[in-house]
Amino acid sequence: MNFSIIVAIDEKGGIGKNNTLPWHIPADLRHFKELTTGGTVIMGRNTWESIPDKFRPLPNRLNIVLTGNLNYVVPEGVKLASSLDGALAVSGGSTFIIGGAKVFEEAIRHEDCSDLFITKIESTFDCDTFFPFLPLDFQIVHEGETLEDNEIKFKFLKYSKELL
Repeated sequence: MNFSIIVAIDEKGGIGKNNTLPWHIPADLRHFKELTTGGTVIMGRNTWESIPDKFRPLPNRLNIVLTGNLNYVVPEGVKLASSLDGALAVSGGSTFIIGGAKVFEEAIRHEDCSDLFITKIESTFDCDTFFPFLPLDFQIVHEGETLEDNEIKFKFLKYSKELL
């Protein structure tokens, strides 16, 4: 089953600092919600814990948390999985990997990763966590215009895996 990655990155590939987003871009959050609502979001435990309690689980989506501790306590309706393949096996509808770095690293090399939805932020932030390098078999298929929100310039990009 094919799945996508959705992520916001700065000019140096930064995606986070101290398990939080180092920027606040409401338009990107709306874009994330539009793309993922009705589908499945798969995330590592740290990413799950970084979502404010009032927004967890992400509504109108199947939330799957990857963790080695299958006794980890999550709200009713949230699923746990010990591996990416295990999470994919119980996902439904459009499936998105939403973080963190270790999960992105594994997912981007997975044979079923078909698309990358990247919000490219045209600034550099003080990040301690980074997105992996893009494999050469992903090509840009859509590049949106440069937008600005909260005094931050960015654009929405979509990459798809080149079919051989």
